[in-house]
Amino acid sequence: MALKLMYITNDQEVARIAEKSGVDWIFVDLEINGKKERQAHLDTVISHHSIKDVRKIRQVLTKSELIVRINPIYEGTKDEIDNVICNGANIIMLPFFKNKDEVQEFIGLINGRCRSCLLLETPEAVENIDSVLSVNGIDYVHIGLNDLHLGYNMMFMFELLADGTIEMLCNKIKQKNIVYGFGGIAQIGQGMLKAENIIAEHYRLSSSLAILSRSFCDMNTTKNLKDVNKLFAQGISNIRRFENMLVEKSKEFYEVNQREIKHAVSEIVAVLATGIV
Repeated sequence: MALKLMYITNDQEVARIAEKSGVDWIFVDLEINGKKERQAHLDTVISHHSIKDVRKIRQVLTKSELIVRINPIYEGTKDEIDNVICNGANIIMLPFFKNKDEVQEFIGLINGRCRSCLLLETPEAVENIDSVLSVNGIDYVHIGLNDLHLGYNMMFMFELLADGTIEMLCNKIKQKNIVYGFGGIAQIGQGMLKAENIIAEHYRLSSSLAILSRSFCDMNTTKNLKDVNKLFAQGISNIRRFENMLVEKSKEFYEVNQREIKHAVSEIVAVLATGIV
């Protein structure tokens, strides 16, 4: 099992580089409604991608698939979905849903024209997970840690990995034979919680999807395409090499890794609580 890796960009050259390096899904992000208010105090990115970017990225992809995150359900959702499909999306992602009715509407509007991915990122969606998963036609579920940890008033997004919430959700989704994943990963050796710990936990939980975080290749600081190419080539290669090593690991290895995550998360939360980072 190799993780399907996603990278968010509306830049054709960066999309080409990511595809060549082995990124599975190129991610165009149309979500804007309510996002600024929810994440205003976080160091997160509001993408400001447009429907034109969907076609623009579609034109340069030859192997990677195109996933497009739309806005949460609103009066314009039908038109948005129709436009995204017309412009070549393989997969559409619904963010910030809270209940079965929204998911049913989303799946109905797609009507089998492309694949569907739910971004599970609200406490209400967690509360309603059993009814949500009863909807037919869900192809993928990705558990979004940014908004979900905010919804629970947590200080660090990977608290959800340490406290068993992610494992509980993964087990429920797995029972429905739906492909699932969670969160984002940085370059090997990097991240407040190391990428290696997170990737090993993906394997323990039979998770298949991960977003390459902004820090994996931050386009705000990396302007030179040669540098971008190097970051992707080395970064993806390092992830795949680490994944190959994980296949051979014992159950005890994964248990130790799980304990390391809990310890590391508690230390990170303690530091964050002091306000000194």
